[in-house]
Amino acid sequence: MKKVVVGLSGGVDSSTAAAILHHQGNEVVGLTLWLMRGKGQCCSEGMVDAAALCEQLGVPHHIVDSRDVFQASIVDYLVAGYRAGITPLPCSQCNKAVKFGPMLHHAQTEFGIEQIATGHYARITYDGAQDRYQLRRAIDRNKDQSYFLYDLNQEILAHVIFPLGELTKAETRQIAAQYHLATADKPESQDLCLVEANGSMGAFLDKYIRGQKGDIIDTEGQVLGQHDGVHHYTIGQRKGLGIAAPHPLYVVALDAGRNQVIVGDRDKLGQMECTVQQVNWVSMAKPEGPIRAETQVRYRAAAESATIIPLESEAGQGERVKVIFDNPVLAITPGQAVVWYDGEILLGGGLIEPFTPA
Repeated sequence: MKKVVVGLSGGVDSSTAAAILHHQGNEVVGLTLWLMRGKGQCCSEGMVDAAALCEQLGVPHHIVDSRDVFQASIVDYLVAGYRAGITPLPCSQCNKAVKFGPMLHHAQTEFGIEQIATGHYARITYDGAQDRYQLRRAIDRNKDQSYFLYDLNQEILAHVIFPLGELTKAETRQIAAQYHLATADKPESQDLCLVEANGSMGAFLDKYIRGQKGDIIDTEGQVLGQHDGVHHYTIGQRKGLGIAAPHPLYVVALDAGRNQVIVGDRDKLGQMECTVQQVNWVSMAKPEGPIRAETQVRYRAAAESATIIPLESEAGQGERVKVIFDNPVLAITPGQAVVWYDGEILLGGGLIEPFTPA
């Protein structure tokens, strides 16, 4: 029997993870992070559902006020990124800075418990030859969340359990129904809690960033229209540009300094390489030279074969690599993550550096 602190959002996945561990005979303690006020899976509604789940299982439930760290690590991080003309990836940042690290620290210092668990769809194995924990894709590739977990370090992986990693989503709901969990039929939450709480990312950002009108231009510099704020756009976007053209146009770059949105044909979206910063080597140590891997440039994106080349670190950018793709990849977006795999094993990942607009 293990003592395990389970992170509970109030959704079916975390509820089922807790129920599985409890019915296996483990001593479960429920823990919910209070991230922000208002409606949302992680907030008031979720806390009520998480508390009800713990009452049903007969296990203790604790709430940790994490609003300050969420504001500093996620909200401020997002707003600064969008102001700079990049599209940040808050979920991986949240997992590292707000959820797993602080949750493990709380479990160890407040409860004397060394194991934590969540409802993420991913798997962890141990490679004795490398003396290293490996992060693997979930069995259910449609729900695999390893992409968002690339920034977890070895210390955290050594203490984490993912009870749903070997299950499909359908099996998770079946188990929830078998245990008569109130969350068994609860609808899926948004991938991003801020969107769920605010209605859209644009609505959230408008609370913090004043829209400033500027030009929408093509790659030749011709003005095609006006925008009401660079933060409303992201690379690869086609709909909602508000400009007329004889053929589809896509956002190919954002220039926050000039307050310009640059658009072009679909073929302008393709890139053969990008530079990645803040790299975390997960399931392997940093290699001495280039390696071959399958890359993923966004959540649910198809795998892209590439060469990963380690670079010299630069101040403030951490470990860096250059990723050279075998074929052009569409909509490479600064601020988003590139993650690389060897089969189902996540080797490492990092954030795409900004590049000079076309």
